[in-house]
Parts: sequence; C-alpha cells; structure tokens
Amino acid sequence: MSIHVDDLTVRYGEVTALDGLSVHVAAGEVTGLVGMNGAGKSTLFGAIMGTVPIASGRIRLDGDDPVRARRRGAIGYVPQGEAIDVAFPVSVGDVVMMGRYGHQGLTRRPRPADRRAVAEAIERVELEGLARRPIGALSGGQRRRAFVARGLAQGARTLLLDEPFAGVDKRSEALLVGVLRELAADGCTVLVSTHDLHALPDLAHSAVLLRRRLLFHGPVAEALEPAMLARAFGLDPLTRQEAGR
Repeated sequence: MSIHVDDLTVRYGEVTALDGLSVHVAAGEVTGLVGMNGAGKSTLFGAIMGTVPIASGRIRLDGDDPVRARRRGAIGYVPQGEAIDVAFPVSVGDVVMMGRYGHQGLTRRPRPADRRAVAEAIERVELEGLARRPIGALSGGQRRRAFVARGLAQGARTLLLDEPFAGVDKRSEALLVGVLRELAADGCTVLVSTHDLHALPDLAHSAVLLRRRLLFHGPVAEALEPAMLARAFGLDPLTRQEAGR
C-alpha cells in the first residue's frame, strides 16, 4: 500500500513542523527517512497515522485516508520509545498479541488464527525461546524486536518504524534489517526513520531527506553524499568532512 503525501503542512501553534511536503513512498520498498531532530520525521509519521491534525494538504494510502486505513489495521507503527514498567508482569507473547486486538472484536479473546500469527511473528524475530519472559526483563535489542513482532502480528501492509535501531545490539539490527527487507519483497510499504546512516545502504532501497520540507528523495548513495547531508543537517560540507577526521 503506497503512501502519497501531497503539499502537507502541519503546525503546532505558531511553529510549522512540516511545510508543503510532497512525497510518494512506494510499496515493495524500504524507504529510509533521514533528518535532524526537529526536522518533522515523527510529525510525518503521526500525520500518516491520522493522529496528528494537518493544516493543509492531503495524505492517501492507496486512495484511503489515514484514519480509515488505521482503523482497518492497514498501518503498523513501531514508535521510538515504549514506556515499560519493568515490574508489570506482561510477557513478550502478551505484547505481540496486542497487535491482534483489531482482529479480535470487543471481547479480545485470542482465536487460533491470532495465536498462529503471534507465534509466527515471534519466530520471525527469533524470540521464540523468550515468549513467556516478562518484556521488562529483555535487553534493549530484544525488546525492540518484540515491538516489531507486534507490528508483524498485526498483518499491516504499511509499516512505520521510528528509530528502530536506537540502543540495539548489532545482531538485533542485522536481524531487523533482514525482516524489513523481506516484508518489502512481499509487497509491503516500509518507512523507517533512522539516524544510523551506516546501516542505510543495507537497509533501504531509497532515502528521503527531510528538513520540514522535502530536500531529496532518491537512491541511498546520492542521499549520503556530503552535500546532501549538509543540507539535511544544516552543516557546511567542508565542516562535516573535517569533523569526521
């Protein structure tokens, strides 16, 4: 399910978070979303989810508006941070089952199809031996994999991930990259916000550089050129090169 954003403007009071943004995120690809803090990445995710009011413009997910797409479970979202009470006895399996709530009706009683979807999602992120472990007892990388599994169990054809590699170990990062690439190969639309520029070539088919407006959308190699990154992060290319020495 491709994402079409046309002339999108979002404001928080007098602050303009996104200004006339137009971008098309294709199905069957992983698209990396890159920009400095405050560039509008999380705001864009919220607008695509239909949880952030827009001042003007339009968003369509294969012709559907964000609110309807979210209500029918077509969009999965993995936020940057999850508030976890380490003392609360919720297991990995319980967390992943939350992704099935939209399929269970008002009773939220798991059916065989729900249990199969949860088991498959947990296996896909290689946490099958930890399904009964409290989520608060997991490492950062394991916990992030559990939240991705929740999105997988939902069965959404569009997946939004906000900084999924923040604080994770290299094994978890490599595993998640592989899972996201597999989802794209299956025809899903995957949009990933990331500051990990080193992982971007292995992760994404294309990249979007954002700084309240669209700066660039195209091949990852071009997005990572010093002049492009300087525009996205507000740095002079020469200053960036010197800083990396």
